[in-house]
Amino acid sequence: MIKLFNTLTRKKEEFKPIKTKEVGIYSCGLTVYNYGHIGNFRAFVFADLLHRYFEYKGFKVKHITNITDVDDKTIRDSQKEKLSLKQFTSKYEKAFFEDIKTLNIKESFKYPKATEHIKEMVSIIKKLLDKGYAYKTDDGIYFKISKDKEYGKLAHLKFADLEAGASERVTKDEYDKENVQDFCLWKFYDKLDGDVFWDTEIGKGRPGWHIECSAMSMKYLGETFDIHTGGIDLIFPHHENEIAQSECATGKKFVNYWLHNEFILVDGKKMSKSLGNFYTYRDVLAKGYSGMEIRYSLLSTHYRIPFNFTFEGLDSARNSLKRLNEFVNRLNFVKSDKDSKKVSDLIKNVKKEFEESLDDDLNIANALASIFGFISEINKLKISKKEAKEILKTLNEFDQVLGLNLISKKESIPKEIKELMDKREKYRKEKDWKKADEIRDKLKEKGFVLEDTKEGIIWKKA
Repeated sequence: MIKLFNTLTRKKEEFKPIKTKEVGIYSCGLTVYNYGHIGNFRAFVFADLLHRYFEYKGFKVKHITNITDVDDKTIRDSQKEKLSLKQFTSKYEKAFFEDIKTLNIKESFKYPKATEHIKEMVSIIKKLLDKGYAYKTDDGIYFKISKDKEYGKLAHLKFADLEAGASERVTKDEYDKENVQDFCLWKFYDKLDGDVFWDTEIGKGRPGWHIECSAMSMKYLGETFDIHTGGIDLIFPHHENEIAQSECATGKKFVNYWLHNEFILVDGKKMSKSLGNFYTYRDVLAKGYSGMEIRYSLLSTHYRIPFNFTFEGLDSARNSLKRLNEFVNRLNFVKSDKDSKKVSDLIKNVKKEFEESLDDDLNIANALASIFGFISEINKLKISKKEAKEILKTLNEFDQVLGLNLISKKESIPKEIKELMDKREKYRKEKDWKKADEIRDKLKEKGFVLEDTKEGIIWKKA
């Protein structure tokens, strides 16, 4: 039984899908006006863990991750660079897909772009106008929050406190709770938008940010779907406004479970350019860390706990991955046929602990601890080849959730390398340690590291 913390109710709830063994997930993707920063990718790695765990539990997953390619920021920055909106956003969209590939994030069912769903947005806005939830002004079409008596339920705002601001309007896409006002669904054309506009039956202009996600999510997942994810910074106003416009347009519940990951800190402080601690994902890669090391680091803290990003933490992630990969590598060299007779029970226990941890609101820290505890227990035993294969099978199953690309098959080696290894073994038997060490060094230069163990020689690629 999977339990998830629902932001809407502020409590853990048993997950009950709309369709048996199927789950629809919508994740707010990247606004493509810059390269994604590490806070963005924490949200994407969290959503990927959710996606992977549901598949591990036998669910069919329909995951939608949108691309915001028209909003205040994309228009502003494309004009600064004197590029068309499409030319400008295409660069960062391409980078986004390159980055999630290096992080081993599973492909979503669809990556809808806002600019390709204007018709769906207009359809929702027309319904809101017809029902009296929206109204036109000189500069756009706005959602009337005083008309929606449930407005504020996700962010837990008191409706009585909203009445004062209900007669005012806000044109900006982003604002805070202190500035709760009627929000813009459609912005009528302004010359400041340049050539970014659409001629539609509700007027010439462009969409507000919030209507975009309602249109894209409902098109692919239906008017009511299972799960919506995003960072806690999106709870208000973005997700609050999504609920209001969607539910008032359809008369149905929009989303059953809202999951939000916490902020990312850098060395204990809020990440910002002014503090000089702002890092894009590519900045971190440029410092010599791999996608898997960054993934492990972002993955290892529970999604509802603020994540403190440090380079020491990345070094720790590197060491943890090294330990995992070295353990997997050793299993490939086990030669004994004698069973320890303890492995099957250890596997049964670690599977139970792993699943119970992730069933409990994706408690990844406990899940990882159970794996490392399992490794420690296995290292105390003398196991057989058969048991080694069972351990590898179990770790492979876990890695379908973790997505860490653990090496589970013994790689083939070039003939030249094999000949050098055999030569070194000959010198070792003759106790010619000097020549044996010279070959070891030569192999290292060629990218192969040897380790002499009681099981024999273990090799791995450097």
